[in-house]
Amino acid sequence: MREEIYWLVTCDVKPGKFQDFTEAIEPLVAATKAEEGSLIYDYSVSDDETVVHILEMYRDSAAVVSHVTTVFPQFAERFLDGVDITGFVVFGTPDAAAKEILDGFGSTYMRPFSGFTRKESLVS
Repeated sequence: MREEIYWLVTCDVKPGKFQDFTEAIEPLVAATKAEEGSLIYDYSVSDDETVVHILEMYRDSAAVVSHVTTVFPQFAERFLDGVDITGFVVFGTPDAAAKEILDGFGSTYMRPFSGFTRKESLVS
């Protein structure tokens, strides 16, 4: 069974806040990159800079709990000054502790039933 937990967050950028948001996330991205359990942390934006998607993948539920309780709170206020979270879809099978935390984001959970992950392709 796969232990990785990943999600796609959809955010609406607040009017006139895209530049501020990009500046706010730079230290968050750096801090997340330093986390051993963080495997993917990727931001994408629509051409009109009104919608941001964030793809995150963590090694396991413990890495999720660590990120959401230790790293993200340091940056949450500035993050939320720039965007409204409009969707949060979680893939994998988070344990009870991770799910309790992710529930706070209004998460929708999708459980795996087929497929694979090539772990070696995630490391660069």
